[in-house]
Amino acid sequence: MNKINMKNLGLSERFITESTMYRDLYIGRVVSQYKNIYKLITENGELAGEVSGKFRFNTIRVSDYPAVGDFVMVDRLDNERGNAIIHHVLTRKSAFIRKAAGTSNDEQIVASNIDTIFICMSLNNDFNIRRVERYLGIAWDSGASPVIVLTKSDLCNNLDQRLSELNTVALGVDVLVTTSMSEDGYLSVKDYIQPGKTVAFIGSSGVGKSSLINKLIGENTIETKEIRSDDKGRHTTTRREMFILADGGVVIDTPGMREIGIESADLSKTFSDIDDLATRCKFTDCTHTNEPKCAVQEAISQGLLSSDRFESYLKLKKEAKYENLNSKQIEKNKISEMFSSLGGMKNARKYIKSKNKMR
Repeated sequence: MNKINMKNLGLSERFITESTMYRDLYIGRVVSQYKNIYKLITENGELAGEVSGKFRFNTIRVSDYPAVGDFVMVDRLDNERGNAIIHHVLTRKSAFIRKAAGTSNDEQIVASNIDTIFICMSLNNDFNIRRVERYLGIAWDSGASPVIVLTKSDLCNNLDQRLSELNTVALGVDVLVTTSMSEDGYLSVKDYIQPGKTVAFIGSSGVGKSSLINKLIGENTIETKEIRSDDKGRHTTTRREMFILADGGVVIDTPGMREIGIESADLSKTFSDIDDLATRCKFTDCTHTNEPKCAVQEAISQGLLSSDRFESYLKLKKEAKYENLNSKQIEKNKISEMFSSLGGMKNARKYIKSKNKMR
């Protein structure tokens, strides 16, 4: 039997080292999920798996369950004696997280252990700058690097204007222009796909994520549909799924998300221009509303910063529970939450102190 090189599928030394903590278990990666059954891939190939009873009993948060892209520890490498049993989820190096639908405060892991997030947006009526800001905030917070992928350029007759608008919010982010109507319309995306790397495609329904992935796979593996007569996308992908490419590397397709709730976001990178302006305000605790010598409000009045962008910034801060906090306070708040189960503020202070020494 030909063994699958799991390193081509993103298995790195950090995961291998962590796996040695668990004896008599094997490493697998979650490809997809069907209710309580997971499709996994191991060095021996694909198999079905489910979490152990102990795992289910001890797990409180939905986000702690296996998600597409996770590396997990299983008790077998085939299904000859039934489904593999998942006993542990290895520590995620990155995770794209959205607030779960409904009124609960649960987090939903859209995809994990990703290196690059393709934020896909169509150049037709789907184009929405405010939505890009939202996606960028979550993408930067995930630990992966965001790339904006503009699709359906064949339907756009004002590309330069769209790119000019995007440049005001996509600070430090690569922007790719693609079309599925030509054979080479996806090549700029292909440059980011490498053995050992994982790329997740995120965006609204019908923006062309599946079409791009089909191009990368080399065949029409994922069902696609034409856009509706009102220029809106049709919902095709119904679940998150990972695809392994022949040349190495993996891509993750996700269901369309027109509205995406924020549980946490890195606003310092998404709105670095506003953060830079805030350092010039007269008062360090400036709320940028009615204080004298506020650099942010001055920039708005001079046309250097759009009021829409500032309103979006305030809205996302409020939604992510960062209202009335500056960038340093936001970072401190996130670090405290990170260490809340590991000794609380004592460990958080040590982390901040060591981080400051590195600067």
